[in-house]
Amino acid sequence: MGTTADVSLTLGFDETRTKVILRTTESYRGELVQLVGRFRTGGQLGPLTASVDLDDLLASVGEVAGWSDPAGVEWASDLRSLILGNLHDAATVEKRLSTPDHTSEVLADDVPHLLGDEWIADLGEFQRRDIAKLLSLQHGANFSVPGAGKTRSALGVYAAQKTMGHVKRLLVVCPKSAYESWQYETAVCFRHRLRPHVLDGSLDEWAEVLIVNYERLDRSLSTLAAWLKTEPSMIILDEAHRMKLGARGTYGAACMALGPLAQRRLILTGTPAPNGSKDLENLLGFVWPGHGQRSVTRAVAGGDLAYASVALKPLFTRTTKLELGLPPMELRMRYVDMPPLHADIYGSLVGDPDTRATRDDLSSLGKTALRLLMAATSPALLMQGGSRYEPLAYQLPPLEIPEGHSLYALMQNLPDYELSPKYKEAAAIVAENARLGRKTLVWTTFVRSLTTLEQLLEKYAPAVVYGGTGDRDEQLRRFREDPACMVLLSNPATLGEGISLHQVCHDAVYVDRDFVAGRFLQSLDRIHRLGLDPDTETRVTVLAVRDTIDEVVEARLDQKLEFMGKILDDPSVQQLSGLEEEPSVAAGLAPGDIEALLRHMGRSQ
Repeated sequence: MGTTADVSLTLGFDETRTKVILRTTESYRGELVQLVGRFRTGGQLGPLTASVDLDDLLASVGEVAGWSDPAGVEWASDLRSLILGNLHDAATVEKRLSTPDHTSEVLADDVPHLLGDEWIADLGEFQRRDIAKLLSLQHGANFSVPGAGKTRSALGVYAAQKTMGHVKRLLVVCPKSAYESWQYETAVCFRHRLRPHVLDGSLDEWAEVLIVNYERLDRSLSTLAAWLKTEPSMIILDEAHRMKLGARGTYGAACMALGPLAQRRLILTGTPAPNGSKDLENLLGFVWPGHGQRSVTRAVAGGDLAYASVALKPLFTRTTKLELGLPPMELRMRYVDMPPLHADIYGSLVGDPDTRATRDDLSSLGKTALRLLMAATSPALLMQGGSRYEPLAYQLPPLEIPEGHSLYALMQNLPDYELSPKYKEAAAIVAENARLGRKTLVWTTFVRSLTTLEQLLEKYAPAVVYGGTGDRDEQLRRFREDPACMVLLSNPATLGEGISLHQVCHDAVYVDRDFVAGRFLQSLDRIHRLGLDPDTETRVTVLAVRDTIDEVVEARLDQKLEFMGKILDDPSVQQLSGLEEEPSVAAGLAPGDIEALLRHMGRSQ
């Protein structure tokens, strides 16, 4: 590295750590313009200053090698370390692709010896295999299904890295629902408990494991960055699909800024590509900036997902439900028909010019999708109640609809005349399960659906958990332990991650679903995970109304699950698409979702 006077080009991070700033001298002004022009995201900030997105620079770092004064190029130390590590991992991946016997890899049998004397926890066969594969790379991704022990495997990777002297502390980014699991595992896996600290205000400077939730990341960036830089650190993103938007999202931008500060990066999620390859690009772009995104793009470019799954396998490890030996899950669709008034109201919403005029406004389209999901369940959900949680007061049996009412008035009084067929079907399923002594988990997106079902199912002493629930733990305890409580009502956004109900509940009903495939998969795993008795019968019923947005959601989720299953080479995920139809007895929009919604509204491009 030359003296200041000899330096002709400097490269270093900007304050967000998602871009690289290039600076030169007057003598090399024209050459800087030419260099930056060779990057897709390159742009001049001033006569002698330019910027390039980090991923773009890492993907084409060889362009800098063409600088006419190579001895005068100066890299910031942290950027140099990131680039060297990225190039090392790229070389390792390519070697693993081209060397069938993988003789240089860490073997599963080696893992117990690598964990160090402090490690005391048991590891299963697949956990040892996953840890070995992750230790074969500097950074890694674990896409194993929920219940496969990803938390313990991740701590095993940390223990080995710590024993080898590569890291001294660990930052865990996870949902609040996962706090308990991380605190428990850091206590039971080691002879002397690791010192954990949940970042909720003040910082415990002596903590070895710092735990923070995604919502808090953005406003804690400076604190976390300083903590990571103090000692060699490892960073783990648990439920990493939450940052699937990458630098375009608040969570993703914060993660991308922190990632380069860590000596080791590891992501954990059972649903890495809920909307397709772009999600996977962003996740692997965090792990291996530049190389990760380029690998995904190259693998899926030809549209051959079988090839893509083979090409991408060196980048991640995954334990499937088939490998865990879980008993099969029975999934069924039940289609119901709308009563006449219900159908009239839904049809008027689909054909409303004000609704259809929103095709170019993504925010409005998202709201339209939610309104149509509400209308398919019960149009009365669209009307304002006394409070946001006020249940719909049904009066049965159905009455004849009096003439002379406007559509608006009918919507206001709809619960007096027609019970939602979905609510009726859900109630019938819960009743039959209760008669057999089986508890039921009922999922619905909307809080007023939850509070309405709470009233309809009052005789089954329902537990209810949503964002506004103050005694969540008590509600879950009652569902698990109280024999009178035969039903739990919740929404996937609140309870889709971080809890296990498979010991007490083997039946689930989806009153409605949105377009978020990952959320659907995560919620399924609440009752279908490791620890089930081999003879357990797990039954899941999805309710849908014919000729409504429910059919659009079903088609889009089918496509997303088919993609995810093929890219992960996991038939169990593919089998979740195309659910078998069963006769009735009683909104995160991706581009493809938008097109499907517009076609449903009669406005295809």
